[in-house]
Amino acid sequence: MNVEIYSKTNCGYCDRAKIRLQKYNPKIHMLDQDYTRKDFFAKFPNAKTFPQIIINDEHIGGHYELEKWLAFNISDKNF
Repeated sequence: MNVEIYSKTNCGYCDRAKIRLQKYNPKIHMLDQDYTRKDFFAKFPNAKTFPQIIINDEHIGGHYELEKWLAFNISDKNF
């Protein structure tokens, strides 16, 4: 699975998403290190929260949307 997480520092939801997806070795992009706010809103114009997650080139959304996506797409109950 190809996973990207657009994250920022001091973000509990970002940290939770990274933990949930760590076994997929996600590419983590950090605000003000790897991208700017302008870049973020150009890529995710409707985003209102951090993190923003992309799985297999599909924009999933934030942490809440990730949990819903995992519930419907991952059969591994130990996940």
